[in-house]
Amino acid sequence: MSTKRLLMAIALLFAISTGADAQGILKRIKDKAVDAAKRKIENKVERETEDAMDEVLDGKKKGKKSKEADVEDEENGNVAEDGQIDFAQIQAKSDFKRGGTVFFNDDLSGEQMGEFPSKWDLLEGSECEVVSIKGKKAIKIEGTRIRPLMKDLKYLPEEFTIEFDVLSQPAQEGSGWDSTLDIFFFGENYDGNGEDRVFVTKTSVETANAGNYQKGEYDAIAWDWRSWNPSGNEISGETSREAIRKVFKKNDWNHIAFSFNKRAFKMYLNYSRIVNIPNQKQPRAWSFEGSSDSDKGVYITNIVMAKGAVALYERNTTDYASAVEKAIAETGKFVTNNILFETGKATLKPESMAEIQKVADYMKKNPTARFEVQGHTDNQGSDKINDPLSQQRAEAVVKVLESMGVDPFNLRAVGKGSHEPVADNNSEAGRAKNRRVEFIKK
Repeated sequence: MSTKRLLMAIALLFAISTGADAQGILKRIKDKAVDAAKRKIENKVERETEDAMDEVLDGKKKGKKSKEADVEDEENGNVAEDGQIDFAQIQAKSDFKRGGTVFFNDDLSGEQMGEFPSKWDLLEGSECEVVSIKGKKAIKIEGTRIRPLMKDLKYLPEEFTIEFDVLSQPAQEGSGWDSTLDIFFFGENYDGNGEDRVFVTKTSVETANAGNYQKGEYDAIAWDWRSWNPSGNEISGETSREAIRKVFKKNDWNHIAFSFNKRAFKMYLNYSRIVNIPNQKQPRAWSFEGSSDSDKGVYITNIVMAKGAVALYERNTTDYASAVEKAIAETGKFVTNNILFETGKATLKPESMAEIQKVADYMKKNPTARFEVQGHTDNQGSDKINDPLSQQRAEAVVKVLESMGVDPFNLRAVGKGSHEPVADNNSEAGRAKNRRVEFIKK
């Protein structure tokens, strides 16, 4: 019986009860029911608050870690001086930005179910079709290699980004490696045949169970890669599984991205940089190959290629926090549109962490400076919604800055809602400018 029905029944009994003892007993029952309802609500709020904090800190998990995992984290520079995982350092590896000019975009929205995807070409194998899974249309590939169907064989520019979503399935009981996605990038000698001897880099993303697991969960995720630099020397490696485990989504869609800028090749999992190759041969084309121990296959969707890339890092260039420092010196504040949130929520997107890291670097270099962190929204929705939302977003930024080592005494979160626009809210471009975070020096 629900709490509401129970209370209605109690009220009815009160109406027909005449004895003082009966009324006393019923009152005690009613009080207990009300207390139980309150506890249920309080527990729900507490759980939702904890979940929200976990989302803001992007992967912070409770529970004990194995000694082997601790060693891996230490080797990868992810352990702070107090022995705890340095989540701020992991989040700072979220520097991915899509190139400015999109030249290939396939969300499969116009595709017919069960057919070979029309924007793709077959290199080998035969099991490839459009399906619907977990609320999305996707390309299912199993033991098959496909490539984007482009007019020219060598279509990747000097600077590019590639993104797509891939579905990770639960580990299959009794199997070894459950599924593998191979991504091949081909160089100047590519002739369209997709033979291994002409690729300049290859990445393999594998999900596995190592024998000790609960059904439906992974024990390990491996990210292996091989690459060649302009001198023809091969480099290769395997990314720490523990580092990947922090950002990998079990049995869900994961976002994979690549960025190439003249020589620098970077790979990302859910916007967290996994591999950073400083000197790589120029890729000119690419392809997918998927395989699985079961008949589930591998699923891919939302494929985007764009011209432009993550800025090329050069040694001894402008200081990382100089943009923040320059803005504060000239205007007394730093205004940014690069701190992004989920629509209608105060949940930070992972790609916001690079911008927040710049602010953290400045504040730690200037430990006596105090700042008001202002959240601003556009005018979509009412003030009743936007005012508290902007406050919650400002508080989320403050919370992450604290996790990065900024003194909380120097931070004050303030929500401004849509009351202080800097552009016209009648256009999407103007609304995008109004959705911002300002750091005002006090």
